[in-house]
Amino acid sequence: MPLTPHPAGYDEDLRLALEDLLLDRWLSTKALLANTLSWALRTSRSQVLAAGAAKGDAIAAWCAEEPGDANAMMMRARVMTHRVLAARHSTADSHTLLLRVSAARVACEDAARRWPADPVPWVCLLALSQLDVDPRNWHQVDHWANPPEAMLPRGPWPLLWQVDRRDWPNREAYHRMLQCLQARGTGSVDFTRWVSSQARPGSVQLTLPLYAWVEEYRSRMASRQVASTLGFWDNEQVRHYVERARDGWFAHVTDMSTCSLLDLNYLAYTLTACGLPGAAEVFTAIGPFATPAPWQHVSESRWWQDDFLQARNYAMKRERNRR
Repeated sequence: MPLTPHPAGYDEDLRLALEDLLLDRWLSTKALLANTLSWALRTSRSQVLAAGAAKGDAIAAWCAEEPGDANAMMMRARVMTHRVLAARHSTADSHTLLLRVSAARVACEDAARRWPADPVPWVCLLALSQLDVDPRNWHQVDHWANPPEAMLPRGPWPLLWQVDRRDWPNREAYHRMLQCLQARGTGSVDFTRWVSSQARPGSVQLTLPLYAWVEEYRSRMASRQVASTLGFWDNEQVRHYVERARDGWFAHVTDMSTCSLLDLNYLAYTLTACGLPGAAEVFTAIGPFATPAPWQHVSESRWWQDDFLQARNYAMKRERNRR
């Protein structure tokens, strides 16, 4: 099966709206969000839409045309947040970045006031807290607090709790929390283990530790602290969380098209890296929609697609031999 990576994956309605956004047309996005009744789906769709809209002016045009529209205000917050997070890797000076962060936070707060029940503006505020990494400014940050349990680090817990009140458990919110802790370099693995320990059967939260383990592996490989792939992924603790994601989450999914493509790709990679069974079913669920992450983060070759295809072929061959 040839690869056709696309952020919309199996979501054809999202694909069409995204194509219009890339042409600076926003009406299909308005219609899509109006018909998106699930908070979880609203969160995931708006994230993909914002990444596409950040390249143009469609959302600004929508806000100018309908300044009081709750969905338009949410999308403005989404786009501004996306641009700020992208700008941190650019050559923008710290003062300019600070101004952009402040403007994005104002947009998020405006959207939250416009529709208090919507979790997405709070997810955006949580994403922006990744930039609160300068210890000299920590005393000025009022959304960082002590954790609910002693083993966990300080972090933007009040923002996460705001999302939890509106949509628990919101997948992106917990990923944004993880990214915040990773940006500060503290407690990320402990956080994912804590989240996983409280997750119910079938919960997508069981996949969160996979992201922490992949990032730890990438970091160790970059600093040459890991001699081989096998040396890291053969660890009993790592394998335990990969098996939990497979058996506690993936095995309970009835409609694969509703899954995050990232979650499926992370599970496929970690199952293959650990040498555990079940990867073939996950690759089947992925279909042609491979995602660059995690493959490009851990690839030793130039093309991450080659690593994906090699892992998929190995998993399928192993499954045929097992039968």
